[in-house]
Amino acid sequence: MKNKFVCSILFGSIWLFVSSVFAIFWAEEVSHYLPSFYVWWVIIGIALLPGFLMSAMFFSNLLNFKVKKRCNTNQNTSVIICAFNEENTICKTIASICNQDYFGHIHIIVVDNASTDNTKSEILKMKNTKSLNYTIEYVYCRRQGKSHSLNCGLQLVNTEHFITVDADTFLEVNAVQRIMNHIVEERCACVAGNLFVYNARSTIMAKMQIYDYLLCIAAIKRFQGSYKSTLVAQGAFSAYNTCDIRNIGGWKDCLGEDIVLTYQLLEQGKSSGYEPSAAGYTTVPDTLKTFYIQRKRWAVGMLEGFSSVNLFQGKCYLKYFTFANISIIYLDLAIFFGFIPGIILAMFGYYYFVGCLTIFAMIISIFMFSSVYFYQKKLNIPFKNSFIGFIFFLPFYQLIQSTAAMQGYFSTLLRRKESWK
Repeated sequence: MKNKFVCSILFGSIWLFVSSVFAIFWAEEVSHYLPSFYVWWVIIGIALLPGFLMSAMFFSNLLNFKVKKRCNTNQNTSVIICAFNEENTICKTIASICNQDYFGHIHIIVVDNASTDNTKSEILKMKNTKSLNYTIEYVYCRRQGKSHSLNCGLQLVNTEHFITVDADTFLEVNAVQRIMNHIVEERCACVAGNLFVYNARSTIMAKMQIYDYLLCIAAIKRFQGSYKSTLVAQGAFSAYNTCDIRNIGGWKDCLGEDIVLTYQLLEQGKSSGYEPSAAGYTTVPDTLKTFYIQRKRWAVGMLEGFSSVNLFQGKCYLKYFTFANISIIYLDLAIFFGFIPGIILAMFGYYYFVGCLTIFAMIISIFMFSSVYFYQKKLNIPFKNSFIGFIFFLPFYQLIQSTAAMQGYFSTLLRRKESWK
């Protein structure tokens, strides 16, 4: 494991060195028109540092291309579903868990977080179904907030491991078996599942997110998970060791409760995995406004995580991934204050930061994305594609995401309170 990590960083460093040689000529030319400090600040943020991070991740994922097969466990487990006004999706989510091909018994704990619609009646409909493979328990949590809802469900867990699933996320039929196989065999504190977009045909915004989950998020989690240092076991679909979660006091009352929880586990020296063969389909924001709000919340959650723990005290893998995550702030700043102005300048014929090299970078990105895509295909998990979504994803997605993240950073600096929904 260590040798693969060192080789990956070495490959990224070679890429960085070669790129820097070309960047010198680029910077010298642009510095005739713009301040040299600003030019280098932008070039590092939109080209050199992203190139290093992506190439190291790409090479590591190539080295870890083989899908690991694990023995099936029959350990009983629990699934916590938190629902706030989810009358349209909660039955389907519960049904996707009831229909699991799992060797053990599944205890489904559905937490109604003070819903004001028909969520309760929909849950009770499902509760009346009987089976030897699962049981369904309804619990009402009066105090609103996802962390409170999760902690309420945690109190009712009586199994060694449990799983969290969002009320608008639907699991593949073998998802529970595969994620449980991983956490039992590897003895991790938490294991993140592999998420795909459910509402992939609704809007252009949703179609673009197909490739964020399919390519970007999956690649990052594979990279981190290969070294048992997955930085975020997302609440939408992840498995946890019950004792480990109770020992840190459960989820904190904050916007990025799943981020902070994972960081706390890693700070204590626990391992955090990723199981690509355990698939779930999550409902993503299908409008620009809702997507913007979600990614702004994610940015706030990331900062909450960094402010709550010190991950630089961990293993070398964890230190590197922490550095990579913190560098995202710099990359977002460079995109917002460098690449976006560069696009505007290019529209008037000034190709200082956007030009032929940008097209070349997009071609390299497509090549790297292809390796991730074929890995996902190798898992034999059905997912949807969208040519239009991919065409819009390449040039526009990161611009929107970075802009939303910028507002999240400023919101945190101004100490503004954000809500779960």
